[in-house]
Amino acid sequence: MRIIENSWTHAYITTNRIKLHYVTQGEGILMLMLHGFPEFWYSWRHQIPEFAKNYQVVALDLRGYNDSDKPKTQSAYVMDEFVKDIEGVIQGLGYESCVLVGHDWGGAIAWNFAYAHPDMVEKLIILNLPHPAKFSQGLSTPQQLLRSYYIFLFQLPLLPELVLQASDYEAITKVIQGKAFNKNAFTTADLEVYKEAAAKRGAITAMLNYYRNIFQQRLFNKNWSLLEVPTLMIWGEEDTALGKELTYGTQDYVRNLQIKFIPNSGHWVQQERPELVTEYMREFLA
Repeated sequence: MRIIENSWTHAYITTNRIKLHYVTQGEGILMLMLHGFPEFWYSWRHQIPEFAKNYQVVALDLRGYNDSDKPKTQSAYVMDEFVKDIEGVIQGLGYESCVLVGHDWGGAIAWNFAYAHPDMVEKLIILNLPHPAKFSQGLSTPQQLLRSYYIFLFQLPLLPELVLQASDYEAITKVIQGKAFNKNAFTTADLEVYKEAAAKRGAITAMLNYYRNIFQQRLFNKNWSLLEVPTLMIWGEEDTALGKELTYGTQDYVRNLQIKFIPNSGHWVQQERPELVTEYMREFLA
């Protein structure tokens, strides 16, 4: 994989009976970063060296992605398992808590982890992923249903794998470029790196299994309590997959909430507007 190395380190940790790959840099309080679909730790490449000045930054490859283990059974890709993975990572690294940062599917996991283990999350930072209750409400509207068409497409057997693998994984490039407002944020080399990660044996089906289990879990019909963990939401306003309106009313579910909207950015906000994302994160963590 052709990645220009910084001063970060690659390592593995065993948690919840699987081995996860991660990149780490820095010392201090743990800052744990969780990526989304169809990415891997590389989506945090701009933030890792910045926050390594003050934290031990750990950017995971979630189960099923890139160099992490890829269980073959579909039932391995459910929220309860994702939450156990994160709990084991924090404890396995020798910490009791962390600053938890998540984008897209990583954001969904971060929301659920903060509810399950609020004592293990000092502060929560979510990028372009609504609170689960707001997403559930959004899926009852025609507008968001249309935006989320791919979730339903991914329920099909085999066809999504064939589409994503076709023409040397060209669909991975199209997913990233298609959801980006600032398309210059991704170089040809960046897109190749994402394609190479997706091409690893078992990765495509593992990624899709996140979606294939989404309706079988109690993610949408839960009674969500008021979250006490201090929370920052950062939202690229031009996200074509998740409408900005999904952020409205989040304060009904989070007691201590800040929301920062970033114009001229699509879904990949930490890659499209990295300097501003870093600035807002620093202000929140100060």
